[in-house]
Amino acid sequence: PAITIPGEIVAVLMTLKDGDILFIDEIHRLSKPVEETLYSAMEDFAVDIVMGKDTTARSIHTKLPRFTLIGATTRPGLLSAPLRDRFGIIGHMDYYTPEELSTIVTASAAKLNAPIDYEGAYQIALRSRGTPRLANRYLKRVRDYAEVRYDGRISKEVAAATLDSLEVDTLGLDNNDRNILLAIIERFGGGPVGLDNLAATVGEDSGTIEDVYEPYLLQHGLIIRTPKGRVATKEAYEHFGMPIPENVL
Repeated sequence: PAITIPGEIVAVLMTLKDGDILFIDEIHRLSKPVEETLYSAMEDFAVDIVMGKDTTARSIHTKLPRFTLIGATTRPGLLSAPLRDRFGIIGHMDYYTPEELSTIVTASAAKLNAPIDYEGAYQIALRSRGTPRLANRYLKRVRDYAEVRYDGRISKEVAAATLDSLEVDTLGLDNNDRNILLAIIERFGGGPVGLDNLAATVGEDSGTIEDVYEPYLLQHGLIIRTPKGRVATKEAYEHFGMPIPENVL
């Protein structure tokens, strides 16, 4: 959204050198005129710059250096087909595994001068929902807790105690996640329940539930979507230590 008119993307393109990488985050939010300016840059390594106005306007064809364009988006369905088809490679980024996140947490701890062992890093990674940004945020809180309550070293026990105090459980679920699951189980008998009814029950915006909380719950098989609404699975009941009804999937 920081690039709103074609002239702004052209100015960026003109600063590139051979072999440079241009990275555009949330590329699905580009305006249509900006998007169309990228077409010729991606295909021909050139842009047409319009100089002047009205009858004095003229187009100048300007060559660009050979660069690589990388676009990132969490909403690939919002990308227009012409833009998407011009990319040579389309990939999908998956969530990080706890082992991979442990490596990131250990490296981040070194930058913070926070002593940490593998089990401490793994405990943080395990509860970070496969997201480095979240893991680094939790690491800072664990470091603070370790310095105030312990000797400064981050072990499994210290990490677990910190995250328990933040009400982040072993699956990485926070209070909002648990409220959604418990509302489905306790208020609606395990479901199905419509999104709007669920949102009203937990006091949350339906769009926030759908975009922020639901993907992680779906990925871990704690809920499923049906034509009639959301349904809690047996894994959700097991996570809360509740008896599993016979009709639950």
